[in-house]
Amino acid sequence: MSTILVVDDEVNICKLYERELEDAGYKVVLANDGRKAVELVKNNGIDLVVLDIRMDKQDGIETLRQLVKQKRDLPVILNSAYSSYRMDFNTWWADAYLIKSSNLEELKGKIQELLT
Repeated sequence: MSTILVVDDEVNICKLYERELEDAGYKVVLANDGRKAVELVKNNGIDLVVLDIRMDKQDGIETLRQLVKQKRDLPVILNSAYSSYRMDFNTWWADAYLIKSSNLEELKGKIQELLT
């Protein structure tokens, strides 16, 4: 069973993703800020990260930079409500960029693609 880390400062988003991804057969770990995410990746067997960009304590871009230094082969999906970042995600070493939605089929499809 693959373990997915969902990083978002919005509790409702975390809970929605947790429920949907667990129903899809994944183990889900939650973090509400980037610093906690970096620690969780360091100390746990995380297989993929779904990472929000705009967060208060440490934004997703800085978190992504730290994750890449720590574990370059870790797949990361940037997940934001803002489409303006879409053009830049490759330069940040992310594997995918998805716009947040209540329909998580695209996210689940991308997760499956990156984990196989």
